[in-house]
Amino acid sequence: MTTLSPENSLSARLSASFILVKRKPPIDKTEWDGFFDENGQLAKSRDFICVNILERGLHPFVRTEAWKFLTGYYSWQSSRDERLTVDSTKRKNYEALCQMYEKIQPLLENLHRNFTETRNNIIHDIQKLYDKDPLGNVLIDKKRLEKILLLSYVCNTQAEYQQGFHEMVMLFQLMVEHEHEKGKGAGAVQSLFPWFCLCFQRAFKSFDDVWRLWEVLLTGKPCRNFQVLVAYSLLRMVREQVLQESMAGDDILMACNTLVDLDADELISAACLVYAELIQKDVPQPLKDFFL
Repeated sequence: MTTLSPENSLSARLSASFILVKRKPPIDKTEWDGFFDENGQLAKSRDFICVNILERGLHPFVRTEAWKFLTGYYSWQSSRDERLTVDSTKRKNYEALCQMYEKIQPLLENLHRNFTETRNNIIHDIQKLYDKDPLGNVLIDKKRLEKILLLSYVCNTQAEYQQGFHEMVMLFQLMVEHEHEKGKGAGAVQSLFPWFCLCFQRAFKSFDDVWRLWEVLLTGKPCRNFQVLVAYSLLRMVREQVLQESMAGDDILMACNTLVDLDADELISAACLVYAELIQKDVPQPLKDFFL
């Protein structure tokens, strides 16, 4: 069997403890602020913070700032002044991008054969999006979301727009205050399979559960490619139905889509258990390398 590094052994123990111990209160604003020194630099290591996010999660008041570190918008080694510079630069770059888009939009409509179709698909998806909370309050600005998705496509026309991207980007829009803060986040969204993200968003009880899962995936804890173990844990929930009905392909996906009101902590815990079992077994090295 492969000898685990100290970091992997630590992750294994942490994943096991996550299963056995009730989750502690999430990291609140007071504790988060205590992670920084007088210059605004993190006095705690990235590993320490990510492990705590896995085990405990983030309070909603902390999530907006913490996710900027998790998505790479801010460097983990940055000072307060350096982050202010990042904000200023991102804002200017975004404003310049918006101005450029307004100038080249007519050219895109006439010369880029996929632009009009992509824009229509984005508009169609956004119009179907339910944008209100249970009390009827509007949650998002649909025109703003449309603009962000179009700009993302214009910046990288090789990455085709996929159905469901609008719902995933909406998670970031609900969290941040300014449009220019979603650059790194959009990249993180598209790095995972659209069906995987879309299924999870519709399966959970609340946005807080979705954010809870996302922030764990962004930490890279307890292992690389943890989203695969989460997806596997989801599939295990419909295992009996799949076997009884001899399902395959799209039928399995449809069965997963019937799962509703999932609890993020329970799903993360189940995936941590799978990880703990995996590293204790003599599995093929390629599979072990995929996670470890």
